Amino acid sequence: MKRRTLLGTAAGAGIAGLAGAGAAEAAVPRTDAEIYGVPTVQPLVRQRADPFITPRTNGMYYFTGSVPEYDRIALRGASTLAGLTGATETVIWRRPASGRMAGHIWAPELHRIDGRWYVYFAAGDSDDVFRIRTYVLESPLADPLDASGWQLKTQLRTEWDGFTLDATTFAHRGRRYLVWAQSEPEIAVNTSLYIARMGTPWSLATKPTRITTPTRDWEIQGFRVNEGPAVLIRNGRVFLTFSASATDARYCMGLLTADADADLLRRESWVKTPDPVFVTSAETSRYGPGHNSFTVAEDGRTDVLVYHARDYRDITGDPLYDPNRHARVQRLYWHPDGTPLFGVPVGDGGPIVRISPADRPDDFVRHAADGAIVVQRAPRDLAATQFRFEAQDDGTEVIRSVDHPASYVGSDLRLGPAPVKVRRETVRTGLQLRVEGGGYLRVSSSTVSVGSTGTVLRLS
Repeated sequence: MKRRTLLGTAAGAGIAGLAGAGAAEAAVPRTDAEIYGVPTVQPLVRQRADPFITPRTNGMYYFTGSVPEYDRIALRGASTLAGLTGATETVIWRRPASGRMAGHIWAPELHRIDGRWYVYFAAGDSDDVFRIRTYVLESPLADPLDASGWQLKTQLRTEWDGFTLDATTFAHRGRRYLVWAQSEPEIAVNTSLYIARMGTPWSLATKPTRITTPTRDWEIQGFRVNEGPAVLIRNGRVFLTFSASATDARYCMGLLTADADADLLRRESWVKTPDPVFVTSAETSRYGPGHNSFTVAEDGRTDVLVYHARDYRDITGDPLYDPNRHARVQRLYWHPDGTPLFGVPVGDGGPIVRISPADRPDDFVRHAADGAIVVQRAPRDLAATQFRFEAQDDGTEVIRSVDHPASYVGSDLRLGPAPVKVRRETVRTGLQLRVEGGGYLRVSSSTVSVGSTGTVLRLS
């Protein structure tokens, strides 16, 4: 996509992006890519499931994930998220030839704690690859890509000896916590999620609390699974995503939420969102999205969702051994009430934007269920408000729907296969869209029309 200049907010905008900007603020030229703030190359890293990207640390992002052979832990680093695609991998640990930890190696996560690097990972044994337990690697070196610093620290032991995996750690208000998936004796599910406070980066200081177990229809497809936890603390709340069901197209993500002031070790502090928040999209050809993590883009404020998904539904054999769960990234949005908006796993294409009247920044252009283009205040179905402006050879652009990528905004202001061409015209507080053939896009209340004068718009 050609670099086309837009108008956005000044540099001080909050994490909600342009939605938090007032119409009177001075606008500055920005490109679509700068507004979106996240790489659009799909996938970011091929054949890496359970992807984890660190926050930017000393100017570097570090990436790890499960390799298809399940036999090693590899890291790569780059100064930008996009740079991770071509970055050289360093193998920091390989499973032994036999015995303990010589089975499946799954879901490594890399964390910087008290001046040292730690990797949490799950490993099986050579005589039983599914005897999965959680282990910890440690490095005192500043550069985690220097393999010479890495040593196996210990097994991270929990309350009982059982199938244990997908450990993640986070700090909140001076305390460090571990969240992980485990099969608990006498509970007839594959895995539930547990939390405990940590005493050291490799040990627990409290007994575990079970905070979710798979009970809803979307959590028990194929297997009864809650796994792959990831934590994001924002807007006075602790958000914890997790993945559920079998690792095929039924795999999906759920959400737990706790108040930031709550006792996180109390099960009652956590509320599960009734429906999954991130699911397969046949329209965008993204199947089984899940086992996510979070990071922040280079601008220091745009939250980034990191996840894996296949680009086909049908799998030959056991999905666990299909190698094509690719690591992907996309922007995480926020509703004005401070809750996250995930949308759909996006397909191929350039940067994604949302369109608002400049004087109504919490209202967004969207497609309705019948395809009509309308304006609605802060809709929760994020994907219906997401579009891609695509440059044409004659200097015009067309507007493609993100969740229905075969459809465009048409001359009848409905989604359809035939796009209307537009040109952007910059004005002091935003932009106007001039429609090929005459007129401008105009917003009145919830209605979008073409008129002789246009509404000033902003992209976010």
